[in-house]
Amino acid sequence: MSEATTTDLYEVTMAMSYLREGMTGPATFGLFVRDLPAERGFLVAAGLESALDHLSGLHVGPEDVDAFAAALHRPARDLESLLGLRFTGSVRAVPEGRIVLAGEPLLEVTAPLPQAQLAETYVLNQVSHQTMIASKAARCVLAAAGHPVVDFSLRRTHGPQAGFQAARLGAMTGFAGTSNVAAATSMDLPAVGTMAHSYVEAFEDEEEAFRAFARTHPGPVTFLVDTYDTEEGVRVAARVLRDLDRGPGCAVRLDSGDLGALAVRTRSLLDEAGPTDVRITVSGGLDEYAVDDLVRSGAPVDVYAVGTRVGVSADAPYLDSAYKMVEYEGRPVMKLSSAKVTAPGRKQVFRRPGGAGTIGLADERPPQDGEPLLETVMRNGQRTGCRPTLRECRERFSADLAALPSAARRIRGPVPPRATASERLGALTERVRRRLTDRVGAPAGRQAVSGRPGAGSRGSVPS
Repeated sequence: MSEATTTDLYEVTMAMSYLREGMTGPATFGLFVRDLPAERGFLVAAGLESALDHLSGLHVGPEDVDAFAAALHRPARDLESLLGLRFTGSVRAVPEGRIVLAGEPLLEVTAPLPQAQLAETYVLNQVSHQTMIASKAARCVLAAAGHPVVDFSLRRTHGPQAGFQAARLGAMTGFAGTSNVAAATSMDLPAVGTMAHSYVEAFEDEEEAFRAFARTHPGPVTFLVDTYDTEEGVRVAARVLRDLDRGPGCAVRLDSGDLGALAVRTRSLLDEAGPTDVRITVSGGLDEYAVDDLVRSGAPVDVYAVGTRVGVSADAPYLDSAYKMVEYEGRPVMKLSSAKVTAPGRKQVFRRPGGAGTIGLADERPPQDGEPLLETVMRNGQRTGCRPTLRECRERFSADLAALPSAARRIRGPVPPRATASERLGALTERVRRRLTDRVGAPAGRQAVSGRPGAGSRGSVPS
């Protein structure tokens, strides 16, 4: 089987019906996030490269047809129309690393309807998950206020692939390194790591453990000092480093307890003992909130190692994302479900000064102060350019972050900029709404167009 089977069953049942009915005209689907999670002032677009990899290789083979047939309890001949299906469409998308807001399409897929439908699950999965993690990582970088942040998340992410992605997305948003050897090697990232408590416990005492570790690693070393008594561990580490003349580049790591108070005491002990250039690394359940508290307290921490809470985006583990059809065979379409109304038509996002966005139609001219975000990244099932480097993605992120208002960058109580609909998009939405309500007999009154307070007012963005 191929990755074509990594999809929800209803994508298969719909694609079969479309093919049976001859509905293979071009359809456009838009992927967007309805509302930002709590305590988020922005999102960082990510996952596009994984989505493009999937689409460029999407091909339904005989084994895939057999798998679909087994899932449906149907003979394989009933699904022969799916055999050989490939993705031949186009994709317009916000490049990875750019900052996006609620309601703004992160990408649009245009392809023959069965292809665009079958692509939904995988594309939505990759863009949603990676955008969520990248946004969490970005907030850690903000909270650290210039101090290095490193990724320790692999052991508790939701699978090795998710751990690899967390390392990449951390690097994209400014992390200084990762403990994930596979990610560090494949992406040329700094590999970082120290020792576990088990290493110290394997020796008779801490000093023996530290000296043995230093003998194995002649360069800079980091000693984990809180296996037993933290202050004594710092004293022992300082003595070993001084005896071995190993100050520059070395560090001690604090992994538990009141990290702020311990960092203050550790700095004092290190300075008293002599190795004043030994750095302090902290870890243990950290996220942007804990990092922000430590930075604001003035704790003398040099490096922040974040893991579980960032690798799984613990406080916001999912995005309210959707992949909805907006046009079929040139006909704009929309959904009228209460609180989940969508906006019809192919779109473009124009970023304006101050971080606000205007969502318009794809063929609109940019407003004088607006920069279009969606770019054509795939045509006829093939990428239109080279895969961007991690450095290019990081540069996009840094530029967009610097342009955000300070209120959106706050760790607690951020105020996100708003995206509003252009006049043309608003007018099209009303025309399609009237056409649909006349046809299906739905109430003619305006419905809420998103889950946000005040939705349905002029200029609001349908979700």
